Amino acid sequence: MPEVRIPVEAIKGRGAATRMAHRFEKDVRQDYDDGWGTLEQAEGGIARTEVIWEDCRSAISSNDSPDIYFDRSINPYRGCEHGCIYCYARPTHSYLNMSPGLDFETKIIAKRNIAAVLRAELSKTSYRPSGLAIGTATDCYQPVERELRLTRSVIELLNESHHAFSMVTKSSGVERDLDLLAPMAAQQLVAVYVTITTLDPELTRKLEPRAAAPHRRLRTIRTLAEHGIPVGVSLAPQIPFLTEDMEQVLEAAWDAGARSAFYHVLRLPWEVSPLFRQWLELHYPQRSERIMARVHDMRGGKDYDSDFATRMKGTGPWADLIGQRFRKAASRLGFNRTRVELDLQAFRRLGAAGQGNLF
Repeated sequence: MPEVRIPVEAIKGRGAATRMAHRFEKDVRQDYDDGWGTLEQAEGGIARTEVIWEDCRSAISSNDSPDIYFDRSINPYRGCEHGCIYCYARPTHSYLNMSPGLDFETKIIAKRNIAAVLRAELSKTSYRPSGLAIGTATDCYQPVERELRLTRSVIELLNESHHAFSMVTKSSGVERDLDLLAPMAAQQLVAVYVTITTLDPELTRKLEPRAAAPHRRLRTIRTLAEHGIPVGVSLAPQIPFLTEDMEQVLEAAWDAGARSAFYHVLRLPWEVSPLFRQWLELHYPQRSERIMARVHDMRGGKDYDSDFATRMKGTGPWADLIGQRFRKAASRLGFNRTRVELDLQAFRRLGAAGQGNLF
């Protein structure tokens, strides 16, 4: 049975064009257009965002990946309303028996007890601070944060305990928490990285449909810098023949106040690969094969290679070219000349909930 994709007009503001089955699903169901407009009517419900509450058992996740700069992370949400089609976290919804396609963007899991669980973890006598990052799997300032304020509750606890951390976001929502972030930055306790994949607003609307526009992210960088917060720019992911303005992004970010920068190339693990291919055929059919050919050039002939040594930057001439462009532009502008050092020694252990600190 041929795949029936949801019409573009029915998924305005969404990245995925299907509710594709996840890799653990045995029964595959597809929407079918019977010609009477029922598909478009049904999709009116799919496009709405649904918040699903979760009581988490732990707030801090650990990793031992040698190619990641942090070894602990906090993610208040699972799934992300921004809908970035390339998001490497999409396959995590498969473990929840949900589609990494539209479900990932429309069914947001909110960890309502994350503040209480985090307080308990930071209160343990065995806890020792180390590199901590917020929003590494999904954006901690996605639209539902405006109302739920789970990310703010986490930052309040980290501020109370003087725990250093960094965060990555595409959202201007981070500006809401300047009252916490600015004083922490003065104590070397926080650094913020803003992702700008491209300055092309039309491409951004398709690639990252519910994230802030590029000009708004630049304004966020400027605002953070003006408040004394160390701010960097992430140019991830780089996609050959699609995100072709790396140098312009770096120049604009430098002018706005960013002083550190990094990039990754496109990663297509598990279900992300067919989702990205669908997206290419829907939005850029004339470039689809050419883009995927270059992806294969960077991944040893495959859609993806998870080798820690190469998964972030790729291999081969195209990966080398992207790396050379980044290094030359970053060096010319002055990026990464000084390293942001966060103060891990300032940590003060929290008392358990309802129990004050003696000292």
